[in-house]
Amino acid sequence: MFKKVFSTLLVTTACVSSGVSVAQTAANYPNKPIKLVVSFTAGGTTDILAREVAQQMTVRWKVPVIVENKPGASGNLGTEMVGKSPADGYTILVNSFGPITINPTLFKNLPVIPQRDLQPVALLADVPTVLVVPATIGVNDFKSFLAYAKARGDKVNYGSTGIGTAAHMTGFLFSKQAKLGATHIPYKGAEATRDLVAGRLDYMFATVPSVTPLIKAGQLKALAVSTKARSRALPDVQSLQELGVDMATGSWFGMFVPKNTPADIVKKLNETVVSILEEPQLKQRLVAQGAEPIPMNVAEFTKFLKTDYDTWTPVVKESGAKAE
Repeated sequence: MFKKVFSTLLVTTACVSSGVSVAQTAANYPNKPIKLVVSFTAGGTTDILAREVAQQMTVRWKVPVIVENKPGASGNLGTEMVGKSPADGYTILVNSFGPITINPTLFKNLPVIPQRDLQPVALLADVPTVLVVPATIGVNDFKSFLAYAKARGDKVNYGSTGIGTAAHMTGFLFSKQAKLGATHIPYKGAEATRDLVAGRLDYMFATVPSVTPLIKAGQLKALAVSTKARSRALPDVQSLQELGVDMATGSWFGMFVPKNTPADIVKKLNETVVSILEEPQLKQRLVAQGAEPIPMNVAEFTKFLKTDYDTWTPVVKESGAKAE
């Protein structure tokens, strides 16, 4: 009888102690350095956004927030690293549309599935893609581009920065909506833009920050942005919807932590990020680079992700895209 009572006391004490420990961890968070994992190489849009946020988090919380680039496998390596990390708020993922929305359909047997193994924290920004063509083909507006593309029939092509990327999926959806018999030509990164400038590709959807200098230099012609509204970085370029094409897409970037991270830590992270995104100077810097900050609470971001996944999954399947 004494042993039974003693065992019960031990279990009860352990549970209470565990609860207090979790509460204290959440209340004192953060009290040590945080790792911010970026699934792509340094210098890209994901990396730029992560470093802007990390710097502000460091200032506010007085603990180092260290960005670690973990590129590879179309963004899956960084996702896997965070998904398998302790759920304590000290390993955070900054990732984009492709690895979170597209890859779970594109790749078979992923060790970490974002919809199952990650907890959404905050949407950082939406970056429009812009339809660009080489300046050398003599197309100056959207109408003349459609005429040019349809005249070429199945010889017209479009490039992308890789299979399953925003450039690929947006290009596929656009060719379907515009009834073009276009062929997709995937590249590994910036080589696609170089071939577009050289005239070896007919068109491409590229993120606004990546091609704005080439547009300003007259090497590429911007014909339309893919989002519902015009980009503040390219205010004179119409949206596809304005031009009569019923589609609106972008390349968004967000923050995630491992599933089962305490809810109050997730909430604290979200509130901090939202506050950072609302700072006028930061907002101005991001807009100048073609990124639109979109603050959301955790519930709003979670709903956004579900809608995005449900929207793109059938598109990925229809495209016939296969992971390399």
